[in-house]
Amino acid sequence: MTSSPEPVEILQVGPYPDWDQGPLDAAFKMHRYFEADDKENYLKQVAGQVRAIATRGELGATRAMIEALPKLEVISVYGVGYDAVDLAACRDHGIRVTNTPDVLTKDVADLGVAMMLVQSRGMIGAESWVRDGSWSSKGLYPLKKRVFGKRAGVLGLGRIGFEVAKRLAGFDMDIAYSDVAAKDYAPDWTFEADPIELARRSDFLFVTLAASVQTRHIVNRDVIEALGPEGMAINISRASNIDEEALLTALETGTLGSAALDVFEGEPALNPRFLELDNVLLQPHHASGTFETRQAMGKLLRDNLTAHFNGEPLLTPVL
Repeated sequence: MTSSPEPVEILQVGPYPDWDQGPLDAAFKMHRYFEADDKENYLKQVAGQVRAIATRGELGATRAMIEALPKLEVISVYGVGYDAVDLAACRDHGIRVTNTPDVLTKDVADLGVAMMLVQSRGMIGAESWVRDGSWSSKGLYPLKKRVFGKRAGVLGLGRIGFEVAKRLAGFDMDIAYSDVAAKDYAPDWTFEADPIELARRSDFLFVTLAASVQTRHIVNRDVIEALGPEGMAINISRASNIDEEALLTALETGTLGSAALDVFEGEPALNPRFLELDNVLLQPHHASGTFETRQAMGKLLRDNLTAHFNGEPLLTPVL
């Protein structure tokens, strides 16, 4: 009788929901890096066995982690963003990388549009107006701004940006976008090559592009000032795409009208200046946070690992 092969050993960088953890534990030998007190020593202990890293988009994998694992073959990311993975180190060592695109696209687009509506119509304050008795004691809630028919700019017309624009079309908005080039799948929307010009013609600017060295702080002071004191910035991409210092200053001084943000530098320990502002909607990086999408993300992460170790093509390769 032949013995069953030993399970592939995987370094798990962060926790997953129980519905993902169970199948991962059943299929692989998971080393819970996130539970280790002395992480450097823990890496040394498992270095000779680990062949894969399972991580999350915001946690990624550093060069030091990658180079501490000489048998590493593949990194599977739970999330669409992979900017926290050191891709240069992966290229240097021939490491494959996968992520979980598409399965979260529409949920992220939904939240972006919802954030626009909530902030524009003052819905958080409106609920408090009812709950604290202001409606009965003070009368009608202060007037807010409409959304339909306004000008929308989408910075990055990839999967998520395209789904955002489709939803905005339902509000009869004048839609424009910026990307590396005009897209033949968007003939009804205006292409603006320059993000500053996109912001200048927009009432609402959606930031939906992938994060990279090239896009870091692409929404800078000039873009923010072009959006102006009546404009709103909505970020459902990565915090690094916006110059957060410039954004905070603009919100504090009124140079920018408002913002709706799902991502922050250093999250969850965001800059306390955000907490003092009444013209920004703050969300806890949960654009993909539905049961359906998170379950699909976990399955795709596992399926990529399984495909790699079965010698099959990766389902959603990044590298």
